Amino acid sequence: MSEFKDSMLQRFMEYVKFDTQSDDDAASVPTTEGQFVFARYLEQKLRDMGLTEIVLDDKGYLYATLPANCSRELPTIGFIAHLDTSPDMSGKDVKPRVVEAYDGADIVLDGEAGIVLSTMDFPEVKDYVGHDLVVTDGHTLLGADDKAGIAEIVSAIDYLQQHPEIEHGKVRIAFNPDEEVGRGAHKFDVPLFGCDWAYTVDGSCEGEIEFENFNAGSATFKIQGRNVHPGYAKGKMLNALRVANAIVEAIPAEESPECTEGYEGFYHLMGINGGVDSASVSYIIRDHSKDIFERRMKFMGEVAQLINNRYGEGTVALDLKVQYRNMREMVEPKMFIIELAKSAMQQAGVEPRVKPIRGGTDGAQLSFMGLPCPNLFAGGINFHSRYEFVSLQVMEKAVMTIVKIIEGVAKGC
Repeated sequence: MSEFKDSMLQRFMEYVKFDTQSDDDAASVPTTEGQFVFARYLEQKLRDMGLTEIVLDDKGYLYATLPANCSRELPTIGFIAHLDTSPDMSGKDVKPRVVEAYDGADIVLDGEAGIVLSTMDFPEVKDYVGHDLVVTDGHTLLGADDKAGIAEIVSAIDYLQQHPEIEHGKVRIAFNPDEEVGRGAHKFDVPLFGCDWAYTVDGSCEGEIEFENFNAGSATFKIQGRNVHPGYAKGKMLNALRVANAIVEAIPAEESPECTEGYEGFYHLMGINGGVDSASVSYIIRDHSKDIFERRMKFMGEVAQLINNRYGEGTVALDLKVQYRNMREMVEPKMFIIELAKSAMQQAGVEPRVKPIRGGTDGAQLSFMGLPCPNLFAGGINFHSRYEFVSLQVMEKAVMTIVKIIEGVAKGC
């Protein structure tokens, strides 16, 4: 094992045992107390490491500094990861284990329950033959999203402390709550963080660099029907559920997540709720192109008007919101930060892979708050599921990528 692999693994295995699922229905910040418990634990660990300017605020945002070890004026850069895990799968009582030198066969997570990480269902696992993989027992997610990122950032800082011969400027780190419910950047204190630019460490496969994400919006169609006794309903009833069905039929099914990839956008049906008297239909809208995104948002208004023309004005009210925007326009003026990350990856033995995010990150919102913030790989695969796993070898390369970025700033790369 490398000189820091053992300590990195120990950190990660400890981190995933904290139950930090966020809650989209909660109004508190953070949305769950477990995130605060984890933040307090990390706060103490960072103090034990001797970091400075440590702040854990009342919203669960944790900030800290590795001071510069040189007198030259250098940019201050930052690295960010999120504390929470997805509400999509339980993160309570995670039981991680290491499959050493994976041999390419199916991985039995729980034999009694018949839970298997199958190479047929998940062929990408075969890309990791020979790697040491951390998996779950099949009853929870693992939490590599984003506790792998946290472990990698802390391990990179530890590595620099153990190697004072590596010259570096001031490095800031931050761990925030509620990324998985889209609120991770909402209370992030950019002026307090005080960085020229930063990177979130929240990507998946080895080598990923992401600096363009979806433009994102939401559309909720609120339907007012008219309920009367079904035996006497002719000419009187307006079934809100049938209206909901008409809305769904009006939106192209071939432009849904299951039919799109790469730079292709979509309309994603999230829910149909209600009954005969009233109902709602909710969608999220995504596209990398600003112009196409705006056309998609406009189209939802046209659907609402179409339905009102058919069933009567006032049948449908549309609640349309922009959620976040593509960070590319904020990163492009500082493309040297992408080139720096590419160079660092190559020095760490990683082939850079620039790809669009088919989603959003805290970095997208932070970029529009004045902190250019592309996303780097953390190594986890099959996020948000019981089949989630991460390669320790890929995590090592993520650590060295962070180190080489910091080193590159000092070298003027």
